[in-house]
Amino acid sequence: MGTKIEKVIWRPVREEELEMVMNWRMQPEITKYMYTDPVLTIEQQRKWYQTSRQDKDNETYMIEVNEIPAGILNITDIDRKNQRCTWGYYVAVKELRSLDLALMLEWNVYDYAFYHLGLNKVAGEIFSFNKAVLRIHQMCGSEIEGKLKEHIYKNGEFYDVTLTGITKQRWEAIKENFHYAAVEMHS
Repeated sequence: MGTKIEKVIWRPVREEELEMVMNWRMQPEITKYMYTDPVLTIEQQRKWYQTSRQDKDNETYMIEVNEIPAGILNITDIDRKNQRCTWGYYVAVKELRSLDLALMLEWNVYDYAFYHLGLNKVAGEIFSFNKAVLRIHQMCGSEIEGKLKEHIYKNGEFYDVTLTGITKQRWEAIKENFHYAAVEMHS
């Protein structure tokens, strides 16, 4: 499954894409792996868009694959004092999903966080039932750091969350083992 990756770009979400992003964000196959299942309106999306453009502790990017808007990448809780962040993403366009893309995105997030943002740690919070993403994080060098039991209450159930993380020192020790193309960043 998946299309050959020729070019990946991260860029700001454009105002004219808000309805598309809103619809992606409400897809059950996307929200299944997120803490919330929102029912959004275009007015809420516009408000989010205006607020997010001013937020210095969170960055949101459109993932473009082969010139097709494909999904959203978030770098959140950027804590400059403690030099860490959390991150996550989704690819909403099914035909563009692939292991190669997942690996490329993750390795580029590490480079961006460590060398552009100047952070020391990249962390993740993943529903424990999401074994595929946990495995991808481990393949990329992140380590499982713990589990938060019954941490999220969603749709009448409690879910465990697995914590992952990688430090700059660890990344620098293993980075040469991976070969990947750099993602282009546009502002």
